[in-house]
Amino acid sequence: MTTTTKDKQLGTPQVAAVGDSKLALVVDLDHHHHNKSPQECWGGRHTLSLLGFLGFTLSFAQKASFSVAIVAMVKSNSSADTNGSNACPLPDYNSPSNSSNVVGEFDWSETTQGQILGFPFIGYILTTLVGGMAAEHFGGKLVFGLGNLLQAFTTIVSPMCARSSVPLFIAVRVLGGGFEGVTFPAMNFMLANWIPLLERSKFSSLVYAGAQFGTVISMMVSGWLCESEFLGGWPSVFYVFGVLGVVWGLAWFVLIVDSPSRHPRISLQERNHILRHCNHSKSKPSSVPWWSVLTSVPVWSLIVVHFGQNWGFLTLLTELPTYLNNILHYDMTSSGFLSALPYLAMWVFSLLYSSLISNLQSANKLSVIAVRKISMVIGLYGPMLGLVAMCFVNCDSILAMVMLCVAVGLNGAIYCGYMCSHQDLAPNFAGSLMGLTTTVATIPGVLAPLLTGVIINDNQTLDAWRTVFLITSAVYLVTNIGYLAFMTDQVQPWNYTTSRKNTSTSHDQISTSYNHSTTSHDKKSTSHDMKSTSYNHFTTSHDKKSTSHDHIPTSHDHVSTSHDKKSTSHDHVPTSHDHVSTSHDQKSTSHDHVSTSRKNTSTSTSDPTAMDKTTVFPVQKRY
Repeated sequence: MTTTTKDKQLGTPQVAAVGDSKLALVVDLDHHHHNKSPQECWGGRHTLSLLGFLGFTLSFAQKASFSVAIVAMVKSNSSADTNGSNACPLPDYNSPSNSSNVVGEFDWSETTQGQILGFPFIGYILTTLVGGMAAEHFGGKLVFGLGNLLQAFTTIVSPMCARSSVPLFIAVRVLGGGFEGVTFPAMNFMLANWIPLLERSKFSSLVYAGAQFGTVISMMVSGWLCESEFLGGWPSVFYVFGVLGVVWGLAWFVLIVDSPSRHPRISLQERNHILRHCNHSKSKPSSVPWWSVLTSVPVWSLIVVHFGQNWGFLTLLTELPTYLNNILHYDMTSSGFLSALPYLAMWVFSLLYSSLISNLQSANKLSVIAVRKISMVIGLYGPMLGLVAMCFVNCDSILAMVMLCVAVGLNGAIYCGYMCSHQDLAPNFAGSLMGLTTTVATIPGVLAPLLTGVIINDNQTLDAWRTVFLITSAVYLVTNIGYLAFMTDQVQPWNYTTSRKNTSTSHDQISTSYNHSTTSHDKKSTSHDMKSTSYNHFTTSHDKKSTSHDHIPTSHDHVSTSHDKKSTSHDHVPTSHDHVSTSHDQKSTSHDHVSTSRKNTSTSTSDPTAMDKTTVFPVQKRY
């Protein structure tokens, strides 16, 4: 009886070779549920997501805390014109809520502050592309872990460098930015290896939400630390988050493994689920096809939208505490706390939104590309409208905070949008692709603070800040157009290596053809009809003239994997009854004979998913 893939039923037994002297009965116990994630409370990909979340939390806490700390480090330069219509009135400094014990230690101009805030992104630019390629060759675990760990060390030594000289302080800040630059490409590569396509929006949003959570925590805590006497006030901001980064690094290197196929503690069910649904080649990529990448229209739309997103995000991240302190005249603690609220809104919204959008996607209500584009409409055009509204709130501090929360909060949708597109377009080169787009998108990290410093130019007025907000809104508007027009969710042809192109498609699409396996009998022997039996017992056939023979029921199949064009057949089990004689006994005593020809045995060692969700029963040879 010939059985095809289409008529394969749950529990159909198969024969697979597992060695020179063994066969295995392979029973597919979950054929109808391959698209469902394993019902586990916690697995390897959850551990990766949690530590990835904490890694970004501490990385962004170190970066965002400096935006608050610099307000305490520098002598105040609030608007001099406090009575005109172009500035907000000073608060009553006799009120305890508006008083501050912080006295700036450094006399830095707006231009110098812009350089200190912006120059770390030069280091970021120099390492993002290298970080992606390094992750693909050395593993995301090493690159992401070292990047965060070394960034923490530069944070710890920052107070000493700031008190030594401005150039030294800028240099160590650039070095820290360089270490941070490898983190996003490395994590993107790890997520491409660990997270199945339909779970990608949810897990990516969780991991990258650490950026907002770290910003929230650091801004809330940093204002309080700056006004306290703990470790000298503002230096404690660098010490606290730097030490926490070192502790995180130790946990990361102990618990994380580069890929599910090499994880010693992951369950077989979860490992096979991940490998089956992660759309990437198992062969190690030889080199990035840069010409194909740089001539790809979707890639360029991704570069442009990443540039626009970073312009807005980094402008607010670096300048918001200054705006609240110098324009709305909040004290240090209040400025830090209020600066955190928009990012708290972003963090909460990103988690709720990703959960909702993932459920709709899993229910086949939305396609992958629909999820990406809807997310980018909300994630960029929502903030654009919020920043335009900021131009009209004047000195209404409550309304200003509401608009900021709307603008920054809605930006959280981008983690289900373009942040997943690198993995969609080229899962094999997700790290390099993220490195490429991040390299270009980090330019706003240098330009935006410098441009803001030039616009303000020691002139903290409402008009100056309106200009900053309108420029940011325009960037959001223009850069998102290309993404909405040209982005796709299809894996690009250049994602696969040359050898990969010459083979059949994805490793997890295992076509199993069932061929009629004939049982060879001598003309004088009695033939037996091999009837289909259930997988959980062995059929015993008897011949009237011979002794009983144990038969191993097989589905008599050729197993053809996507990694070998030649269709290779599994060894069939011949059941010759009358003409298998022993050398010592002239009687026709037939033994179970298992043909183990190496040439006809196909063991798909390169594809761990070939026996996804199966039960394997080893069968020893008998002689």
